[in-house]
Amino acid sequence: MRVVLCNSASPLTPIPKPPTFPATLNWPHKTLVGALTGALSFSLLISSPSSIALDSASVPPSPSSHSSATDYCRQDDDTEAMSETAPELVTNEAIVEEAWNIVNDSFLDSSRRRWSSDIWKQKKEDILGTSIQTRSKAHDIIRRMLASLGDPYTRFLSPAEFSKMARYDMTGIGINIREVQDDNGGVKLKVLGLILDGPAHAAGVRQGDEILSVNGMDVTGKSAFEASSLLQGPNETFVTLEVKHGNCGPVQSIEVQRQLVARTPVFYRLEKIENGAASVGYMRLKEFNALARKDLVIAMKRLQDMGAKYFILDLRDNLGGLVQAGIEIAKLFLNEGETVTYTVGRDPQYEKTITAETAPLITAPLIVLVNNKTASASEIVSAALHDNCRAVLVGQRTFGKGLIQSVFELHDGSGVVVTIGKYVTPNHMDINKNGIEPDFREFPAWSEVTQHLAQCNTLRQG
Repeated sequence: MRVVLCNSASPLTPIPKPPTFPATLNWPHKTLVGALTGALSFSLLISSPSSIALDSASVPPSPSSHSSATDYCRQDDDTEAMSETAPELVTNEAIVEEAWNIVNDSFLDSSRRRWSSDIWKQKKEDILGTSIQTRSKAHDIIRRMLASLGDPYTRFLSPAEFSKMARYDMTGIGINIREVQDDNGGVKLKVLGLILDGPAHAAGVRQGDEILSVNGMDVTGKSAFEASSLLQGPNETFVTLEVKHGNCGPVQSIEVQRQLVARTPVFYRLEKIENGAASVGYMRLKEFNALARKDLVIAMKRLQDMGAKYFILDLRDNLGGLVQAGIEIAKLFLNEGETVTYTVGRDPQYEKTITAETAPLITAPLIVLVNNKTASASEIVSAALHDNCRAVLVGQRTFGKGLIQSVFELHDGSGVVVTIGKYVTPNHMDINKNGIEPDFREFPAWSEVTQHLAQCNTLRQG
């Protein structure tokens, strides 16, 4: 899954008055182009991004010696489609059948209803046995068809709803970015969605532009998530993009004024324990947005410099956010090669093992605070740190939301959100509807924490 990240100047916010910790805790045709999440995180896949183009204006190649027939620069097929192809006419029956096929190919039943392909095929025969007179009627049929699956996350999107979702702006300058494979097998970053009259559009960025650098930093090889993070920053500050218009056009440096406030989700403080003999670095993470990893790294380093010997990561009431941000944060604590999570689905393309690629940023004993509103991306982090014996969980059983939803565009500009997979913990536990049981209900002594982690590692090593 891909998402979007930033070089924000927004300061981390230390909590001014550190309350002491209580002795007990009493808290109660598919192309992957984006990963966005709401309160309960889900990953988005969008097929056929052609209709997402909000501004089809393109910059022609600059006249030069490269314009000869032998040196002709071929525009990317997907950019041409976005700029020039009109929406094709499609029948009402075809729209319904298209939605049916997506479910038939990709839907993962997360309920205990035991979805049956035979029943689903019979539903198709029943629905398409009669003529569907209007597009509105076709959309109503799709809504009822999806509702019959019994999955609260699988649903229909009207053309207006799909367009709004496709324009989701995680950069603060009115663009959405996707990763595109080039002819050499590498990855380049292109503008997928562009808000008309938004900051980037007004400054000269166009649909299909390739982003080469942000504030002088080369983004070659970076993910869309990382590049979007570099674009984010406080309201009314400026960011400089170097873009290549189209596949052949000129390279241009463009200064864009941000118009959204990027707020840090990280709060931290240093606490003294055991008569001041040791210090605890407390970090609260409110949500997994595009600033989460960068700001958490800064907090961890500052707390280490201040003398923290133990750490607490507070994920209580954190309902999720960007799943990719959660995955990247979990990697900060894990050894190279350790598993963050598994994804499973009916389609092999959704089967994946996600592992850490580098050494951990800190190795000190860690407590993760959780409760019944710790969900989705928060649960991925909690499970990864718990199952790899990096942290103990303290508090309440977590919410239990570990599904992956994908957004597919239909040929009339509408769309369907379909559950296509789920996250499984490193110990192969299904998070969804189960949640994660904490190791301690009440706040333990740090000696208990270190002992628990040592025993966990001993058992893990056999």
